[in-house]
Amino acid sequence: MLARTVREVEAAVQRGRVTPSVRAKFQAVALMLREERARVRADATVGDARRSEQLKRLDGVAQILATTAVRDSGLLALLAEDTVVSPEARELTRELLRSAGVEPAPEEVPPPEIPAPFAPPERRAVPQSVISRQLANPFLAPDFSAAPVRPSRPRRLAGWELLNPLLSSFERAGDGAPACMALPAPTSLRAPGDLQLMPHQGALVAAAAAGHRTFLLADEPGLGKTAQALLAAEAANAFPLLVVVPNVVKTNWAREAGRWTPHRPATVVQGDGNAVDGFADIVIVNYEVLDRHVGWLGTFGFRGMVVDEAHYIKNKTSQRSQHVLQLSERIRARTPRPLLMALTGTPLINDIDDFRAIWQFLGWIDESQPLGELMDALEDTGLTPADPGFYPAARQCVIDRGIVRRRKVDVAADIPARRIADLPVELDGPAGRSIRAAERDLVARMVSRYERALAGRADGDAVEGIDPELVRRVARAELKDATTTTGENVFSMMRRIGRAKAGLAADYTAQLARSAGKVVFFAKHVDVMDAAEDAFAQAGIRFSSIRGDQTPSVRQKNIDAFVTDPEVAIAVCSLTAAGVGINLQVASNIVLAELSWTDAEQTQAIDRSHRIGQTEPVTAWRILAAQTIDARIAELIDSKAGLAARALDGSPVEAAEATDVQLEALVGLLTDALREAAPLAAS
Repeated sequence: MLARTVREVEAAVQRGRVTPSVRAKFQAVALMLREERARVRADATVGDARRSEQLKRLDGVAQILATTAVRDSGLLALLAEDTVVSPEARELTRELLRSAGVEPAPEEVPPPEIPAPFAPPERRAVPQSVISRQLANPFLAPDFSAAPVRPSRPRRLAGWELLNPLLSSFERAGDGAPACMALPAPTSLRAPGDLQLMPHQGALVAAAAAGHRTFLLADEPGLGKTAQALLAAEAANAFPLLVVVPNVVKTNWAREAGRWTPHRPATVVQGDGNAVDGFADIVIVNYEVLDRHVGWLGTFGFRGMVVDEAHYIKNKTSQRSQHVLQLSERIRARTPRPLLMALTGTPLINDIDDFRAIWQFLGWIDESQPLGELMDALEDTGLTPADPGFYPAARQCVIDRGIVRRRKVDVAADIPARRIADLPVELDGPAGRSIRAAERDLVARMVSRYERALAGRADGDAVEGIDPELVRRVARAELKDATTTTGENVFSMMRRIGRAKAGLAADYTAQLARSAGKVVFFAKHVDVMDAAEDAFAQAGIRFSSIRGDQTPSVRQKNIDAFVTDPEVAIAVCSLTAAGVGINLQVASNIVLAELSWTDAEQTQAIDRSHRIGQTEPVTAWRILAAQTIDARIAELIDSKAGLAARALDGSPVEAAEATDVQLEALVGLLTDALREAAPLAAS
């Protein structure tokens, strides 16, 4: 039996097909060869001649094994004395023994493996508030004894190579094959405040409430994956919850957590984590700083983990992927049924192998085989990869573990035909600090002007508290100076903010292009467009440029390229030059990298895609610099849009002009500064 098996391995290696099942068979033969040699040498009932004959035959098998191993370094490594024997090789060994008429010894079920603590590398940080949390309640330390021990069961599929057939089952799927698990009817879960949960969102939350705990949520952008993840965590009571996200959406996650789960404190990990709230229910960390915090995150005691833009971990050799997989393993070791969610509109970027890291994060597979419920489901099919019906059945087994994929067109009745989604971003680094300093200087200049005007008043003109009319006069004077003099002012600040947002806006646009198809990118200033186009070129994404300085023929050529060429993913457009007169309804996602001064200009840009011929709801993603005048102007534009709508409906209110927004922004900045200064002056 050993000789026959080793010849099968030799033939497979000669054909260049060293699959995981071949490696398992190779290791099984090596293991049995050693055990048989030791048995023959120790068998006192066998004569010397018989023993010599048997050892000679075993040496022949060993010679073939060694010659075969030289052909492949991976096989050669399996002959090392300290090599760990894989579960597949152990099970195959038992099967081979049975086929040879030998009953194998009962297999011992090993205790659940507890992941080793993370080795602290350099730059590893532990926030002081996390230490305080641990000291305040020592019972918060992870209790790995809670990890479930799965009962062993006979494995009909042991010895079969299953991962490649599982991946292949998705490549073989024909048109019309289901791509989404069966979801229950939406629950009557009430969203906080005046928020409303859309039916497709409620269906996933209902699945979590019913006990489902792993999801690959691959909805198209604009369908509310963030809200679904937060409310699923609420339904599963998966707190504390760890959320790993790209830097560009970190601030937005904190804002969404405050909206959808307002009673759950959220904290954002910035830099070394000095401002982290160790008692928060939701911890949000971006991939870029994960290496510094993976140590304490691994011992925090999370009961759920969400990985946003999960295609970021597709390269399993990258450091961030390894950290994410380690954290997932530790959470699964501590919590019997943790909530694990991978969010991405782009589960596959290069090929079907991109699934591997995501499936491993979710605990569906490990490096070599399906695990847990997925393995049980495959066993229950009664099929093997040799059966033609295995592939559709296996694909469904994977989907049933939690793949959820809905497109805009599938749930068009759930979402508005046209909507604006704000995406706040943090401006870090020197550019962000410079912008905030310039805003403080602008405010200080207006406060000084206000105080001088106040000091020059006669006693009879005194007004108690803040004088709103004087505030407006100061703001008008500042606005007038901004149009007639050089130096830092509201216009130059908005341009600087646009430049600082350019990279983040381009990064998000690239994500949308990969996950949802064509995207229109609008910017106001040429240097912002230039920066975005450089980013797209470096990322290998083809784009068309539509600007005001182009000749009509060049302009039309670029428009046609975006509309007709499937390889051109992004149209980079001037907000003023391309905001009117062109049709871009081939895209249903728009990125507004810079704000206009009026809602009308913003609406004109959105309507390049939201027009007759558009078959999907249109989402405009407005990139806002958090904690700057950028966010205030966005609010003013929205409020003025309401006034304009009422004016169109017959109200005597006039639609707002650009100067109204500029003036109101300065009025708001000055008023806030005076209010903050009043308590200080009183004390």
